[in-house]
Amino acid sequence: MGAPDFPVRSQLSEDVARFVRKRIFNGDYAAGQYVRLDQLAAELGVSVTPVREALFGLRAEGLLDQQPHRGFVVLPVTRRDITDVSDVQAHIGGELAARAAANITDDQVRELDEIQHQLEAAYTADDEERAVRLNHEFHRAINVAADSPKLAQLMYQITRYAPESVFPTVSGWPAESTKHHRAVLAALAKRDEDLARTAMAEHLAAGAAPLIDHLVEHGVVDQDGRVS
Repeated sequence: MGAPDFPVRSQLSEDVARFVRKRIFNGDYAAGQYVRLDQLAAELGVSVTPVREALFGLRAEGLLDQQPHRGFVVLPVTRRDITDVSDVQAHIGGELAARAAANITDDQVRELDEIQHQLEAAYTADDEERAVRLNHEFHRAINVAADSPKLAQLMYQITRYAPESVFPTVSGWPAESTKHHRAVLAALAKRDEDLARTAMAEHLAAGAAPLIDHLVEHGVVDQDGRVS
């Protein structure tokens, strides 16, 4: 697996964290495995400073633990971890969508519709990286329309615990997600706050079960709910 071409910018540690997080959730880094700081820095072609910052950040997320004189070790992921994150996302995301429905402009609705068209094209082309980016843009645009920065910040924080990069590879999820997004868009276009809240909450909650099945299938979570 080749090292990604990371641009040099202030968010470099975030890029490294995203890379490690993806490896954990696709099974490349198994529970109990050590992530070597120097080795990872050399592999990615970056200095140890952003790698260290990324690993400390992942420790704060509960994905890694730091053991004295031994470094950072991958922690187990459980079914409860996945469902807890999904439940919190559904609650906060639903409220943001409801507030967006009350505030959204025609231009913002058109922007969301265009993002969704591009996202569906990315799914069709099996362009997973672009699909992840466009999905993030879709939800971010709704959060901006909600005009509730503190709530949006909470949503951003909890989303860091969700393996966004895995979803385009989950069997059946692109089609299911498209259906959900279209329902959210319809509610926003109608300025229907209750419908928008329900549609978004259902969308965010619905991802937990297929994601768990996917992680079990790929050996990230075992049949009993913990990493094997």
